[in-house]
Amino acid sequence: MKPLIKPHRLHPGDKVAAVTLSWGGPSVFPGRYQAGKRQLEAAFGVQVVEMPHTLSEAGWLKTHPQARAEDLMQAFADPDIKAIVSTIGGEDSIRLLPYLDLEVIRNNPKIFMGYSDTTVTHFACRKAGIGSFYGPSIMAGFGENGGLFPYMADSVRRTLFSSEQIGVVVPNTQGWTDERLDWGVPANQARKRALQHCSGWNFLQGSGVHRGRLLGGCIEVLDWLRGTPVWPAGEEWQDSVLFLETSEDGPSPLDVARLLRALAAQGVLKRISGLLFGRPGGEVGAEHFGEYDQAILEICVGEEGLNDLPIVTNMDFGHTDPMLVLPMGAQVQIDCARRELAILESAVVE
Repeated sequence: MKPLIKPHRLHPGDKVAAVTLSWGGPSVFPGRYQAGKRQLEAAFGVQVVEMPHTLSEAGWLKTHPQARAEDLMQAFADPDIKAIVSTIGGEDSIRLLPYLDLEVIRNNPKIFMGYSDTTVTHFACRKAGIGSFYGPSIMAGFGENGGLFPYMADSVRRTLFSSEQIGVVVPNTQGWTDERLDWGVPANQARKRALQHCSGWNFLQGSGVHRGRLLGGCIEVLDWLRGTPVWPAGEEWQDSVLFLETSEDGPSPLDVARLLRALAAQGVLKRISGLLFGRPGGEVGAEHFGEYDQAILEICVGEEGLNDLPIVTNMDFGHTDPMLVLPMGAQVQIDCARRELAILESAVVE
């Protein structure tokens, strides 16, 4: 996997565009969107601006994927906008692909961040040759009930606001949550979600030190992307560190196994230098996390014979909170003996 162009870092006072690339959540839950916008601005001193269709009615947005794509292209092309953050995920941003101009993205590298269905746009950015950021969206992440999680806010600062090497990434120890509180009830915005105990990351297997560039996303969306123009060719997976996470729909361990088999059939698994797996989303329950570990081992070891591939699970990214920011294309190091993950470079430039 070749190095990607790094965008410029963020500064307080910069304009950050909010884009709605899939589900029109801001029109359905405007209070939640405004809370996320307010908390993002207050925590980092940036100015969040909407694109022409960011707040458009959800039903209209569903039938107008070209308008959503035009918002993204306008945000990339506008020199006054220094970063772009997805408002929320969804399930159909793949419909934007025919309307994206990868040259516009490549010629205007800037921070792009989101997760879940936003995986589609991350792969478009990778195809265009620029690094992007798998991390919080405005409504899910920055809109957190009762204020931002410090773990997430610290990751955003280290990754987007500093051109220094990011360095060792530590597990969250302050508790995690996937509790669902109705965004349509205003009182819930001030109510903190219940936290569950953090058991730490699980280093399933591997020995020695392994390096590679981050590449991955939400497994359901990866499944949709196979065969599209933005899907990486075989050699582009070489020596990458693959990161995967499951959505709020709660895909089963069998679903994960099937996706891994599809990647194995393309020769992907034998090219990668490490596998990172986020804590399962969808209110699965911690008592079932081990079933996902077994599904991963069944494919990677039992079927593919990857006995020394570093595999780390139960990590703090994806559809549980708080989440860390993973810079796509950045070189990372997995030290199996020290049970440590480090990002060996900055993700942004001055």
